Amino acid sequence: MHTLEAFFNSERRPEIILVLNADFHAYWQELCVQHNFFIPHTLVAGGAERFDSVKNALMHIQSDESLVAVHDAVRPVIDDELISRCFREAERLGSVIPVTESRDSLRMVHGTGTVALSRADVLIVQTPQVFKGSILREAYYQAFSPFFTDDASVVEKAGFEVFTTLGSPANIKITYPEDLAVAALYLGLKA
Repeated sequence: MHTLEAFFNSERRPEIILVLNADFHAYWQELCVQHNFFIPHTLVAGGAERFDSVKNALMHIQSDESLVAVHDAVRPVIDDELISRCFREAERLGSVIPVTESRDSLRMVHGTGTVALSRADVLIVQTPQVFKGSILREAYYQAFSPFFTDDASVVEKAGFEVFTTLGSPANIKITYPEDLAVAALYLGLKA
């Protein structure tokens, strides 16, 4: 709900499509009533993979001229500045993804051991990933590959260039229980 509110209240006020496992649609609708959450959105059934979920959502977008932002709902600390900048840059460049530099040292598995990677050569990818509708739709015509970890990888595999913009350290992805506490802290600071 925080995520949808951020996009609804942004400068762009985009049409919102929420992709959710079909088994959770009734529960989502109950939560909306319980929390008086009435931000307009279209609810779409998710697929087996992220790839399938995005493809399902694309079927509900009529115009190839639209800009399409794909955002992880589990990134609720998104703000208008980042949303708007991603849309502006995608409008100009055709695609944009927010990235941050790694704060941690990095290692890559190599055989049975590991090797150090330079932090300067690695970027941490966030969402929203924003694309011209025609680019994203064409990219999703290709068959699924396990290599596709996000929309940028799908678009890049289809032969399009993907541009980057500075992300935000606050734009965290809630993956582990402790991430909820960090997100709550950030959301409390925004209130």
